[in-house]
Amino acid sequence: MTCSSCANRIERKLNKLDGVQASVNFALETATVTYPPALDPADLVRAVEAAGYTAAPVRPGPGASADGAASEDGTGDDPELRSLRDRLVVSALLTVPVIALSMVPAWQFRFWQWLVFALAAPVVVWGGFPFHKAAAKNLRHGTTTMDTLISLGTLAAFSWSVYALFWGGMGEPGVTMPFDITASGGHAEIYLEAASGVVAFLLAGRYFEARSKRKAGAALKALLELGARDVSVLRADGREERVPVDRLGVGDRFVVRPGEKIATDGVVVDGASAVDASMLTGESVPVEVRTGDGVTGATVNAGGRLVVRATRVGADTQLARMAQLVTEAQTGKAAVQRLADRVSGVFVPIVIVLAVATLGFWLGNAAGAEEAFTAAVAVLVIACPCALGLATPVALLVGTGRGAQLGVLIKGPEVLENTRRVDTVLLDKTGTVTTGRMALVDVRPVNGGDADELLRLAGAVEHASEHPIAKAVAVAAAEKHGTLPPVEGFTNREGLGVEGVVDGHAVVAGRPALLADWGLELPAESEAVLDAAEEAGRTAVAVAWDGAVRGVLVTSDTVKPTSAAAVAGLRDLGLTPVLLTGDNERAARSVAAQVGIDEVVAGVLPTGKVDAVRALQEQGKVVAMVGDGVNDAAALATADLGLAMGTGTDAAIEAADLTLVRGDLGAAVDAIRLSRATLRTIKTNLFWAFAYNVMAIPLAVAGLLNPVIAGAAMAFSSVFVVLNSLRLRGFRSTAPGVDGEPAADRAGAAGGYGAEPRARVDAGH
Repeated sequence: MTCSSCANRIERKLNKLDGVQASVNFALETATVTYPPALDPADLVRAVEAAGYTAAPVRPGPGASADGAASEDGTGDDPELRSLRDRLVVSALLTVPVIALSMVPAWQFRFWQWLVFALAAPVVVWGGFPFHKAAAKNLRHGTTTMDTLISLGTLAAFSWSVYALFWGGMGEPGVTMPFDITASGGHAEIYLEAASGVVAFLLAGRYFEARSKRKAGAALKALLELGARDVSVLRADGREERVPVDRLGVGDRFVVRPGEKIATDGVVVDGASAVDASMLTGESVPVEVRTGDGVTGATVNAGGRLVVRATRVGADTQLARMAQLVTEAQTGKAAVQRLADRVSGVFVPIVIVLAVATLGFWLGNAAGAEEAFTAAVAVLVIACPCALGLATPVALLVGTGRGAQLGVLIKGPEVLENTRRVDTVLLDKTGTVTTGRMALVDVRPVNGGDADELLRLAGAVEHASEHPIAKAVAVAAAEKHGTLPPVEGFTNREGLGVEGVVDGHAVVAGRPALLADWGLELPAESEAVLDAAEEAGRTAVAVAWDGAVRGVLVTSDTVKPTSAAAVAGLRDLGLTPVLLTGDNERAARSVAAQVGIDEVVAGVLPTGKVDAVRALQEQGKVVAMVGDGVNDAAALATADLGLAMGTGTDAAIEAADLTLVRGDLGAAVDAIRLSRATLRTIKTNLFWAFAYNVMAIPLAVAGLLNPVIAGAAMAFSSVFVVLNSLRLRGFRSTAPGVDGEPAADRAGAAGGYGAEPRARVDAGH
């Protein structure tokens, strides 16, 4: 494909098939097709070929991104790029003397025009062959594209020059020719500098455009290539067997040694280590994992040996789902892009008519045939709508790719507009603003007792329990005292607490009711601590040993360290943050005060979150919702913009518009900033693409534009749009510790399709 007209034609051709819905992306040179199960994908390929293009199904898996196999610098071994580069270099070397001799009469020696002809002929014929070939193909199928305009313009200029040289007197010895930047000079009789200059400039534009498009798609390619290629499966007899990743099944146990990539999503069943997830989340700080913790495929084991049980494989893994989301976002079309496609689709025939009209107008107004001809050629060349066709897809390609590197997955182009409109953001407390995990926040011994000893003995007896509150106490005790003493005679009193003997002391820890069973009554100071904790939405554990109450431990769901900065970032974006929680008002205010939120919606039942969103919408607010749980899914779908934390449930992610792979709220700030930046880039691109044609075409019609200048300007417009979009690659996260470097350098492989019959087709001449 050479312009959006090509994409439109292929799209129309595919959509004519029964039950087929196709969307063709010019920037990616792919078609995303939904088709009935009874339809053979080969029929899709044949339909594309019937339109005059070639196509091949894109296979899922590691090789899916290898199409075009260009390297990050945009060169690689891509035959299309290599051919463009060769034609560009030769054409540029031959065109420079052609333009120099044509522009400077003083250098026009005897028979200079024949040297110019000898140099320009291979440029127009061989250098411009891709344009001529595409135009001929289009002609056979009764259509026109920008190649038609280029081919018509350059061949017309060249043919006129040949006529002038051989039969019009310009081949006589000693003839000179002045140069004018407009088409109205009335002196020019041959246009070899225009024909060769246009070809050289357009080759340059197409070459740099192709390089930039490949750079723009590098993020998705890198994402698809993440992941391990083989894995050591642990057999029942303890033997390790190395097998390809695609042979791994759910429930299989596999070994991950230090430095290796985790083959697929799973749960650690043995070992402890630090896992580097920066290639998926952008966070540079490794995460500690131990038995029972979940791990994600394609992350790197940075520490000890792990044995992992696979829970998801193939297309169900988080990496494959991320790639699918990014692909769908990049192949989608915003409403403004569909309008641009329709405009550019009818542009070419209109321009041809306009060029003929221009020729007739100038001839009819007693202008010379040279001036009329030059103006018509300038109209043909300047009006190519290639920048219009690139404006949205390239920006979307770069923006969504950069988002994937930072752990932000944008579901589709329509989401971008919503990020601009939102003015209020509802933040679900648990798992979004807070960690969702209990942690020890206070140790209060009775009568000035030893706080360290209180924590040590309580931690030892709680260490044997699996309860989240017990874990919080045990973890804090282990961090304070290292190895905890063993517990004897441990008993777990369901719903009440735990009992056991530690260092010869009979320790009991739990609710006051458990201590009451032991005939112990809390002193007044402990009662006060207990009441205060409960009012603040925290959980207190009373501790006693050897027949006396020793103190109270207070646990709480802790605020994430990045939440306060993220809330400040949301305010900087003009959003009003509102905390949404089922806790009581006092507990909610406590958390809100820690992160700098003024408005609180407290006491909301899980089923009432939708009502909270609607209540704000009825007040005229445009609401964004950030959540992570199953009970957030309906609210995420109801909100004008839903953002799901990637650490949350599948239901939440499915319902959201944006998925935040990173577990911190700062990703929400990045998501909205990046989406807005992408939208700004699209609008800037469209403005310049439209403005360029609107301003330049009248100049060409008026005879104020030389075809050489028109060719250079048209090539520049396409390169400008692509380069402007590539600026999004420099987008940086404001969250501390987030890797700003692309994940492209961390290789591997994974990929997959959803269950719905879908196909992606590479299309091109």
